[in-house]
Amino acid sequence: MIQTERDARFREIRDKVESGERLSMEDGLFLYDPDVRLQEVGLLANLVRERMNGNVGFYNINTHLNPTNVCVYRCRFCAFRSDLRDPKGYVMDDEQVLARGQEAHEAGCTEMHIVGGLHHKKPYEWYRHLIELLHEAYPKIHLKGWTAVEINWFEFQTKQSVRWVLEDLKAAGLGSMPGGGAEIFHPEVRDQICEHKATTHAWLDIHRTAHELGIRTNCTMLYGHLEKAYHRIDHLLRLRELQDQTGGFQVFIPLAFHPENTKLDHLKKPSALMDLRTMAVSRLMLDNIQHIKAYWIMLGIETAQTALAYGADDIDGTVRHELIYHDAGATTPQSLSVEQIRQLIAEAGREPVERNTVYQTVLRDPHDFTCWEIGSEVGCEV
Repeated sequence: MIQTERDARFREIRDKVESGERLSMEDGLFLYDPDVRLQEVGLLANLVRERMNGNVGFYNINTHLNPTNVCVYRCRFCAFRSDLRDPKGYVMDDEQVLARGQEAHEAGCTEMHIVGGLHHKKPYEWYRHLIELLHEAYPKIHLKGWTAVEINWFEFQTKQSVRWVLEDLKAAGLGSMPGGGAEIFHPEVRDQICEHKATTHAWLDIHRTAHELGIRTNCTMLYGHLEKAYHRIDHLLRLRELQDQTGGFQVFIPLAFHPENTKLDHLKKPSALMDLRTMAVSRLMLDNIQHIKAYWIMLGIETAQTALAYGADDIDGTVRHELIYHDAGATTPQSLSVEQIRQLIAEAGREPVERNTVYQTVLRDPHDFTCWEIGSEVGCEV
């Protein structure tokens, strides 16, 4: 395609975006063309970003909990997992889990992000118990736990339906679900990188069921490995279709692949230019998902900050104790302070706003950081 044709095609897409018309598979593939100027794609994504979320840059105060890294699956892209007898393998006990909860409370966290390996010696009741234990001890901390891959494993363990598992976990204190395990939906790629774990159909069905039960969820896409632009756009369209049906996705997070220490370590990690293009294209394609997150742990601080002008309105949070992506070679800090997060957002020209897991504004007591207000609800521990 010569430049004049390319310019005309971009104007057609720009007209669609400006008028609020939905983009097609062909539009998405065009925007991924490296000959299409990244800055122009970014400006278009920023138009949508500001139309949907204004000038706000969201963050939250959260911590990660990975109760075990022992896992029955051997996904080619994963550096976190361990075999049962591997010296690297670990399992946290109740005391360690509660200590993490206490640390989260003292740090003023509103959220714990809980994911881990699928330990074949641990029954479903162990995973449920972790949720119940933390919820009873720290009821004001929102528990965002267990990806669709884990729910699929629990379904296998219990011989119960997905609905039964989710209802049971919700009763134990589960607040919402992260979006991990989506990877790439297209079988051409999924069968190569994670052939034995939850299928695309299972992932989508689990999130559909969660939404029907009032459990909000995140959604993700792992990019920069074996997939091509077509696979990415196909992935985004499948998410968009489910969101049309349920409205239950609250944020989309494009996850940059880190090859170090994985079975795909011969690949190069995606460039910052690819990160920003993927962020922008995701914002343009996912017209029905309110928020797009630039996960600074995976992108790097500078790229995440820049992404606030390329469609993202959220850079995640303080992220204490993240293991999964650091095991895969992430060189970002283990955590950032609230002051650092707010400064990063402000430097990008955005207004820093603390939110909770479901994007309600959090108002802190300036004299007691562990005390906050969300709407009419008070999150102070008494």
